[in-house]
Amino acid sequence: IFGAMGLTRFAFLPPRRASEMPAVGANTKMLLAQPFLADTARALEARGAVHLPALFPLGVEGTTDWLTAGAAAMGVPAAAIRAAVEMQEDRARLALGRLRERLVGKRIFFMPDSQLEIPLARFLHNELGMELLEVGTPFLHRGHMAPELAALPAGTFLSEGQHVDRQLDRVRAARPDLTVCGLGLANPLEAEGMTTKWAIELVFTPIQGYDQAADLAELFARPLRRHALLEV
Repeated sequence: IFGAMGLTRFAFLPPRRASEMPAVGANTKMLLAQPFLADTARALEARGAVHLPALFPLGVEGTTDWLTAGAAAMGVPAAAIRAAVEMQEDRARLALGRLRERLVGKRIFFMPDSQLEIPLARFLHNELGMELLEVGTPFLHRGHMAPELAALPAGTFLSEGQHVDRQLDRVRAARPDLTVCGLGLANPLEAEGMTTKWAIELVFTPIQGYDQAADLAELFARPLRRHALLEV
């Protein structure tokens, strides 16, 4: 997509081949594709790279903001950015529409696990209409996460750190439609009649970009569909 905008000097880290490592220096601008890259960002900044604040590329909103931040910093005109993303946005929104009806109004609780929780919560609320009961994260980098925090609905309950007993008490009191948590908590909560989503699956599944937006939504729709079938 950057190429369609007319950019020619961009690279991804890590590259597909070790021999293709990009040069990093004072003229380098960087976008983070994942929220758990604080150490990587620090190392690149020590070489002179400048971090570009942006939403993480989850869903249509996040992907467009991420691409726009990078392209605008390189001088790409707004019209060229829109021309490169518009069709992909429309296609992704169409695919998301088929899943929104399964997720809209459903109440979700994020236990802290991977640092993906805040961008995921933003995507699920803003694009799929889910209600955020609590968004827990093991670590909150306020600098990297500032655009995401600004995009959350006002009054979102955030928690940082692993306070499992207290968080489980809040899960049991809230009885959410879906709880995102680690494997060690999923089975006990399922045994109590709650529906869970394994957080680890969100780390190892390709979820960034327009083409993956519907696949990402499906990861949350699937356990709700399974629970509905079991109830019948």
